[in-house]
Amino acid sequence: MNLAESDMVRRTWFDQQGKGQASAPFQNDNPSTLFQELAIPLFDSLYNFARWLTQNQEDAEDLVQETYVKALKGFESFQLGTNFRAWIFQILRNTFLSSRSRLEMRMTVPLSSEDNSRVQPVNSNTAESLLIGRSDLHSVRCAIEELPVVFREALLLCEDMSYREIADVLSIPIGTVMSRIARARKAVRDALGKTSSIQGPAGTEMAAELK
Repeated sequence: MNLAESDMVRRTWFDQQGKGQASAPFQNDNPSTLFQELAIPLFDSLYNFARWLTQNQEDAEDLVQETYVKALKGFESFQLGTNFRAWIFQILRNTFLSSRSRLEMRMTVPLSSEDNSRVQPVNSNTAESLLIGRSDLHSVRCAIEELPVVFREALLLCEDMSYREIADVLSIPIGTVMSRIARARKAVRDALGKTSSIQGPAGTEMAAELK
């Protein structure tokens, strides 16, 4: 989905939701308008996160649409002044998890030792951002897609969220967030390192970016 398509989808969806929207008890006289002001700027981020989770464009679009429907219906429960981004991302993640079977959600990597993993600080130029900007996108995408969901989501969220926000979205302690990000980085680094023999010095340098 390109920028023009995402803008059209977002405008169409919110226009449809605005028509005949029943008023509900809320502190704001027009909760639908307030919801749009908070939700529209997050559309692309939500779609990108959904796309990585589902690994399918149509499923991602359905997931985002269902997320907005649930968020709008439950907007009365949102406390003004709190983190709306974390709130709606949590709805998207929970919706995604509820759509998966127990078999699909079975962890392929044990979590018992994750709190002992080495952690790395998050900054504006994360290793993941530098890596994606300079490397073969296909290799990076494949490496991230191979991660178990619990590690993939933490790695993706750290691109533009703080540890605290990620902890709120995933409903886990900050220490666990840091551990999962560290393990995800290591897994991606290892995966890219395996391709370094084919890519030559560039591949080795790309893998080193996550150290």
